Amino acid sequence: MSNWLPRRFEFRVYTKHYGNSEFYFENRISLSLRASHLARSCQGIDHKVWSTGALSGSSGSSTEKRMTDDLSKNLVFQECHLCVSDMSLSRVVAVSILLLTAGSGATVHDGYNDFQEEDYTPHLDYNDPHWCHSPGLTNGEVTCHSPRGGAHRSTLGTRCEMSCDRGYRLLGRSSIQCLASRRWSGTAYCRQMRCRVLALIPHGRYTCTHGFVVDSRCDFTCDPGYRIEREHSRTCQHGGSWSGAQPDCSDMDPPKIKCPPSRLKVAEPGKLTARVTWDPPAATDTADKSLDVILVGQEPGTDFNEGLNIIRYKVYDQARNRAACKFIVRVEVRRCTLLPPPLHGSLTCSSDGNNYGATCEYHCEGGYELKGASRRVCQFGRNWDGNAAECVAMEFKSDVKTVSALLDQFYEKRRLLIISAPNTSDTDYKLHNIMIQKSDCGLDLRHVTVIELLGSPPRETGRIKESLLGSEVIEGLRQAFRISRSYFSMVLLDKLGMDRERFITPMASDELFSYIDSFLLDEEERERLELHRDFCD
Repeated sequence: MSNWLPRRFEFRVYTKHYGNSEFYFENRISLSLRASHLARSCQGIDHKVWSTGALSGSSGSSTEKRMTDDLSKNLVFQECHLCVSDMSLSRVVAVSILLLTAGSGATVHDGYNDFQEEDYTPHLDYNDPHWCHSPGLTNGEVTCHSPRGGAHRSTLGTRCEMSCDRGYRLLGRSSIQCLASRRWSGTAYCRQMRCRVLALIPHGRYTCTHGFVVDSRCDFTCDPGYRIEREHSRTCQHGGSWSGAQPDCSDMDPPKIKCPPSRLKVAEPGKLTARVTWDPPAATDTADKSLDVILVGQEPGTDFNEGLNIIRYKVYDQARNRAACKFIVRVEVRRCTLLPPPLHGSLTCSSDGNNYGATCEYHCEGGYELKGASRRVCQFGRNWDGNAAECVAMEFKSDVKTVSALLDQFYEKRRLLIISAPNTSDTDYKLHNIMIQKSDCGLDLRHVTVIELLGSPPRETGRIKESLLGSEVIEGLRQAFRISRSYFSMVLLDKLGMDRERFITPMASDELFSYIDSFLLDEEERERLELHRDFCD
């Protein structure tokens, strides 16, 4: 095959990208050329021979570059180290390309399979201070040890240790060496460490000093009404983990409740109670929208008794925080002074006896008549209307003609004690008068009227105190109750005129009163007697 040289030749470089950190390149030549000599630099190549545009491409793709040269130049077989900017990946990569330049003494074959490349072994120069390019590590530190000494960082055989700043993690080789191929044995990259994004806490928030990078501190705060539990802050640690545990915001603010004001209510006329109403209080809370208010005490709109009534309300939120309030409902019963019962009489009063609107009625005992108003009413101003009434002794008519007319005056009003003696000088009669001396008050309290029948006709007398009875009435009494004139005797009649007991011997007043109290008085009379017992003393 004859030797020939084309007027122009074509050169192609295919660049393969693997991974994000390192790039490896393989070159294919479209022509079979034999170089006459080698060169270790590309300084003789005019940069204008490169077509315009930067290398670009994604991982795994091929990027093609074309270069042309005039065959008038000598063919040169060169190995060049160029820095090509990869604009799409924003990084600088080292590209080794193989350039062939047409020159004298070169042989061009017409078939790709006939190409023969001579073995190339670079001349090792341990004195070259820039055998490899100077290593660098962004956000890290490169510490190199050269056989030539510490001042040489890129000589052949230099070993460099790669370390990253705090907050960065080393990706790639931790140790690299400058090789005979003028390349480093590996690459490294410092990637910034980050902690995971912190989750938001319910009812709270956080702010961080430098986001989620190492040494950034995130401070937690809670909404009003809540308190932080556990850690107040967390720090992103070297290694990408957070310090401490995630805090919580717990509801510590109790609900707010306000009771209505205390109030005074006057009892209604004739009553000891008052109906009181109010609006139940509402409760509010920072966390809970709906709260159940609990009443402790009497319901509004009901009747309240006299005095102080304490009303309490309490409420709990979902966190069992408690709030309470209270107020007082005071019911006043306006009262008049107590009315004393009249002597020989009594009072019956409505309601509580002396409260506003109460009515008291006067009653007189048997043998007594009421003098004055029969009732009085307690007024709002705490005073009774009208004047006090009194009970005065009844005026018995002694000039009646029959026994029945006399007894009718005492029916259901008074008891009768009929005393009979042969004459005023009778021994038993005299003894009787001594034994019941000063007993008039006690007899009057027991509603007992004494009738004396003394002597025999025509000098027979009958009397009630100072009032004399007619002979027909005297005879009628003796006949009706079988009372003898020949000896001393006493007959005790109840208020219905019935013969209840007879005595033929004198009796002391205490014995007589004891009998009357035990057998003739009813319960009401006994109570009244106890009330006025000291009156006779």
